[in-house]
Parts: sequence; structure tokens; C-alpha cells
Amino acid sequence: MRSRRKIAAVADREYGSMLGGQLSFAASEAYKLLRTNLNFALPDEQQCRIVGVTSSVRGEGKSTTTMNLAYSIAETGKLVLVIEADMRLPTFSKRLGLNNARGISNLLAGLCTGADVLQKSGLHRNLWVIPAGDIPPNPSELLGSEQMRITLEVLSKDFDYILLDLPPVTAVSDPLVVSKLVSGMVLVVRQNYSSRRFLTEAVRQLRFADAKLLGFVMTGANAPDEGRRRYYEKYGYSYGYGEESRKKRNKAS
Repeated sequence: MRSRRKIAAVADREYGSMLGGQLSFAASEAYKLLRTNLNFALPDEQQCRIVGVTSSVRGEGKSTTTMNLAYSIAETGKLVLVIEADMRLPTFSKRLGLNNARGISNLLAGLCTGADVLQKSGLHRNLWVIPAGDIPPNPSELLGSEQMRITLEVLSKDFDYILLDLPPVTAVSDPLVVSKLVSGMVLVVRQNYSSRRFLTEAVRQLRFADAKLLGFVMTGANAPDEGRRRYYEKYGYSYGYGEESRKKRNKAS
């Protein structure tokens, strides 16, 4: 049996290209549903909604979930900013081909300005990104600092949504220290991957930190039942990926 690290590496390769407009119809609809549920879960009176996205362990697809949720929100005309707050193991800045020479770590350390680190995502005109930057010796201290609070307050004036891609809860304390600065937290869970023990521990730690847990996102879920499958195939859509999916779509068209 492959180790969790090897499975995570495979997941990075498989899901790395599934971003924005490259998503299947079913996946796109799932993110739209997540977007709608998020709107209901957050107060309407907030000028900018700040959401942290984390997981119980590495390899559950939190970074991909963060970017695709941000893309889905950007499609509605909202200005969205994604902050690569997983400074120890940044992933999506490389996938998007962004310059990671300076990022949120450099900004919080006072080594640059916001204009130096803010970049277009390349996925949507309304979607912007601040990469992780240099790997600091003290990510938790930076994320929980007064400078982080001020930074989010300043950025909130220019964006409708700010999504923070955070490390796994059970690995480091970063999500816990930043939880007090966000409107709520979303916990990503990959089916048949994370154990119940790790998931339970992640929820326990978030509750202990008095974080507002907005809900869970399941990734790597099984295919839908035959009734829903036939519905989408009737309209030329498929839940699958790869060659078999393309054959079905071509046949339907």
C-alpha cells in the first residue's frame, strides 16, 4: 500500500491542472454550490468576507479547493484575493506560474509593500493572489501578529472576499492563530484518506481555539448515483475525467 506522502504527491499531479475554466461541468457546479452555501454562512453586513481554508492532514486538496472556490466567486463579479498562507509548503503559486520571490511572509516582515506582492492569478480578471514568499523561521508568529491583522484590514477595503490557504490543523498551529482574524474556517476532507482520529483532532483544536467552523468540503468523493449520472449524461455532461469522459461527451454531442 502506498504511503500517505506518495498518495499526496499523486494527488498534487492529478488535481494540479484542475483549476478554474479547466473544471468539468459537475466539478464547476459543486464549487458554485459551495459558493452559495458560503454566502448563507457568512454575515451580509461584512464589507469583506475573510475565510480560512485548511484540512486535517496534507494531501486533501485544500489548495485546489481554495483556488477553485475563489474562481467561482470571481465569476460572479466579486473581487477575490487568495493569500498563500501555507508558507512552509506553498503549492499553487508554482502551479499558476507566479513569481514567489516576495510574498505574504516578506510583507508581514516589513520587507516590502502590498504593491510588491499582489499579482494577477491568470485564471480570472477578478482573482488576485499574494504568494507565500520566502519561507520564514516563524510562520505562526507572522500569521498571528498585529501586522497580519492590519494587513487584512487594509486589503479588506479593496476586495469583496479574501481566502487564506492554510496548513493542516494537526501539523502546525498556523490555522489556529489566524482563526481569530477571519470570518470563518472551512475544513477540507478527502474521502478514504484522512483518518477519523486526525479529523476529530482537527475539529477539536479548531473548537478549542474558538474558531468559527463554517463547514466541511469533501474531495475525492465517489461518483454520483445512477439517477444523477443519467441526468448529466442526458445533457452531455459527465462526472468522469480522462479518456473515458471525453468519449462520453463526444458521443453525447
